[in-house]
Amino acid sequence: MLKMIAIGCLWLYCSFADISQAQAQDNAVSQNAVVNESAKKVGVIGSKAMVVSAHPEASKVGASILQKGGTAVDAAIAVQFALAVAYPVAGNIGGGGFMVLRLANGKTNTLDYREAGPKKAFRDMFLDSTGQVIKGLSMAGHKASGVPGVVDGMVAAHKKYGKLSWKALVQPAIDLARKGVVLTEREARGLNSVSASVRLHNPEKSYFLKSAADTTQKWSAGELLVQEDLAQTLERIRDKGRAGFYSGKTADFLVAEMNRGANGTAGIITQEDLRDYRAKWRTPLAGTYKDYTIIGMPPPSSGGVGVLQMLKMLASQPLKEWGHNAEKTAHFMIEAERRYFAERAEYLGDPDFYKVPVKGLLNTAYIAERMKSINPDKATPSAEVTHGSRNLVQQYESMETTHFSIVDEKGNAVSVTTTLNGGYGSRVVVGGAGFFMNNEMDDFSVKPGVPNMFGALGGEANAIAPGKRMLSSMTPTIVEHKGKLLMVVGSPGGTTIITSVMQTILNVLEHGMGMQEAVNAKRFHHQHLPDQVLAEKDAFTDDVRKALEHKGHRFTDIAAMGKVDAILVLPKKKSEPKKLEGGADPRGDDTAVGY
Repeated sequence: MLKMIAIGCLWLYCSFADISQAQAQDNAVSQNAVVNESAKKVGVIGSKAMVVSAHPEASKVGASILQKGGTAVDAAIAVQFALAVAYPVAGNIGGGGFMVLRLANGKTNTLDYREAGPKKAFRDMFLDSTGQVIKGLSMAGHKASGVPGVVDGMVAAHKKYGKLSWKALVQPAIDLARKGVVLTEREARGLNSVSASVRLHNPEKSYFLKSAADTTQKWSAGELLVQEDLAQTLERIRDKGRAGFYSGKTADFLVAEMNRGANGTAGIITQEDLRDYRAKWRTPLAGTYKDYTIIGMPPPSSGGVGVLQMLKMLASQPLKEWGHNAEKTAHFMIEAERRYFAERAEYLGDPDFYKVPVKGLLNTAYIAERMKSINPDKATPSAEVTHGSRNLVQQYESMETTHFSIVDEKGNAVSVTTTLNGGYGSRVVVGGAGFFMNNEMDDFSVKPGVPNMFGALGGEANAIAPGKRMLSSMTPTIVEHKGKLLMVVGSPGGTTIITSVMQTILNVLEHGMGMQEAVNAKRFHHQHLPDQVLAEKDAFTDDVRKALEHKGHRFTDIAAMGKVDAILVLPKKKSEPKKLEGGADPRGDDTAVGY
């Protein structure tokens, strides 16, 4: 399982060694069943608005807000809080995220509410006296958490773009927490799989356990998960906004929880960290793929740069002519992915701390130079692929995760990816407040050259520092065609987020798929190191796979990759109303609700 962690934690629930083997087996069984059914799932069509998220209750909440006259941003805020209740594996208020939005008038913006390194953080905080990484310390327990950004991010979004009252947007999540959420089969299985880890990191607490006293009792699908402490935490957020989380009772609970860590594992988040945290509005990253405009998240997201660079690499190739997941199509996509992930490790980090050469990475001449090394008849060993020349790239401009996509009646669109990093984050629940904390410190380069839990290498650009935001693979994306909204898309899945989003976009733009068909389609992934292609079952025909292996590509089979939730604006005649197709990923309980 440690090898599996090194190649990438692909399924939302996988994370730490203490529960990994049984959990991986359980997830593999469930995912095979889901993937086999994927072709049967059909898209939801709406003529006015659409919400697609990882949980049916959250999607219903978002649609209800839209029907009450709320904007897409209003619905996004309500969905974010609803997921914190209904989808504890990744929905959260103890983590962070990114929002990409496009208003109906074509104006765009991006919001960075990514977690940050606490003020007591330092470069080598997860290394022992000999300079070696202390196994698991950045992934589980109190020290693994960065300063949460979700609540401040939602407050900032509401202040700038909200229409309905703040209280109206938070109340649905309170109701869900107090009345209880009916567990799906997957969520019951997920909570059971992490129960030992939750007990380990939360002694004398009963949060998310079927029974605190009896370890043999397990959750079952259809049972109610009631979260009274979380309901009260949300009430403080409802009534006091930002102050309801970053100061007062909730902040006291959070800091007290950090201090509970024992034997060198105490957390380092302080009242000062909470007080000083602020979400940041950033300039959207926009570029073209043929006659389409791709609007994505700039650093500290690595996804926006990644999708744009790989699409630019592939723009000159006749992918449509070659066909979906055909030999040549897959070969060039794999080679583009291999090269981008080599760039990621070297050049990307928090732009407030490191001068990220975004312009150079997306420069046409630079990309053309990178493409010269692709042999159409042979896989390039990753050992021979490094990042591009600094002389060319140095042009500067003056994970677990869950995703949701929303389009409102006026055509405003929001793409949000939010995360705790690993499934159920650090496994630490804030006593008295009832929510999981993130384990985002692992997304820093704990030690340059050492892979994180998703197998991604990092360098000095992503080294730990106080106040710094760790590099992320989250890739919320919006696609325009000739100045009009076309697609809203994103996914969870660690490093596979970037390739899942890119493939879904290409499935629509090059291979003529509808939204649900594009989401259902089988995926594959390469991230430079380790040198292997991760592929879902039946992603390739036997002949294509043999041909790719003959070129030198090495495959590792996985049950499922990513969980894309997306919306497509369908083509129409002038006299017809707009139609939206919501594509909810069959790899999870994801649900599209439109009207």
